[in-house]
Amino acid sequence: MSSIASSAGFLSEPGDDLIDVLPPPEEVPTEAEAPAESAAAEEDDRIVPPVPEHLSDTGLPGSLLEQLLLKILYYRGDVTGRDLAVAVGLEYSVIEETIETLKRQHLVSVKRSLGIGSKSALYSLGETGHNLAREYLDTNQYAGPAPVPLYQYTAIVRRQRQLDNWLTPETLATAYRHMVVPQHILSQIGPAVNASKSFLIYGQPGNGKTALAEALFRLETEPIYIPYAIEYQGNIVQVYDPIYHQPIQDEESIFTTLSAGSRYDRRWFKSKRPFIITGGELAMSMLDLSYNEGSKVYDAPFQLKANNGIYLIDDFGRQLATPAEILNRWIVPMERHVDYLSFRSGGKMTVPFEAFLIFSTNLHPDKLGDEAFLRRIQYKMFLGNPKEPEYRSIF
Repeated sequence: MSSIASSAGFLSEPGDDLIDVLPPPEEVPTEAEAPAESAAAEEDDRIVPPVPEHLSDTGLPGSLLEQLLLKILYYRGDVTGRDLAVAVGLEYSVIEETIETLKRQHLVSVKRSLGIGSKSALYSLGETGHNLAREYLDTNQYAGPAPVPLYQYTAIVRRQRQLDNWLTPETLATAYRHMVVPQHILSQIGPAVNASKSFLIYGQPGNGKTALAEALFRLETEPIYIPYAIEYQGNIVQVYDPIYHQPIQDEESIFTTLSAGSRYDRRWFKSKRPFIITGGELAMSMLDLSYNEGSKVYDAPFQLKANNGIYLIDDFGRQLATPAEILNRWIVPMERHVDYLSFRSGGKMTVPFEAFLIFSTNLHPDKLGDEAFLRRIQYKMFLGNPKEPEYRSIF
């Protein structure tokens, strides 16, 4: 039943060889490794969202930025121009013209200046601006970093896909060095991870299927960029989830001043590749947009939050939805790398589907669905109980 593909660098004869459970000694980089580091830096630059220099570069209508600025002033009260720029994740030069427009319309006023230039001015809402902000809040209450239009999000997600043959046996072994894993198991996991296709791990309870999948979070990969929110046809979809996303705090932060300029678009945050796990609680409704009646903002489904990362469906076959329903939901996304999400109004948006799906189950694959369904899962691996050499190493 096991359908295992091999990839360059992962070919090996099945056996009971165990990877070393002790961490390897630290190595001092040599001069020969310097070009590789430079190449890695160039590769990181390839996926960096460029900093918008003009409002047109954001891909957003000016009216949306006006609404966002008014709502931020409504919530925060008096705010400097510099802090407004930080709040929306854009350079002040990008929002300056919009602020001037709001001033001419007597929606925003300058209370006083805290320095030189309009960037240091302290802005507040006038009575008309206060009333207009309340009207905008009836539409939606989003007041975070400016959203990224869907087409810009799609372009960056495609560019952040793992390159062919990105995974090496050494990198994989390092991720599993805290566990006792036979070499032939690593030789089966490697090609599936390297291809980033759907992967089924099945076997008896308690033999380490979930732990084997969770260890992939330890893989050393380059960081990616994830937007705080996406905009499509006036709808706001919140992507950032503090439970699943781990922003990397560097010398630049959305909470610091943008006066010195940013290296990447601050409507995005730099993050480790996401790893999301759902179990028996998974329902079909969780795989589509969720509308928050209070904030009037949509929340992204799990597979969208997991783009460019890993999505583990644990205890597959024991969800509220049947395996056939779940696989039917993902037949098109798995084959075409696009997903279709629905708004409550009846409209749809097409989003990239670049999550590596892993299914973990205690059931035999024959009980999950017919052969047509199972063919959609490109890699399958049976995980048996540990053998005597493995037990000895564990103890």
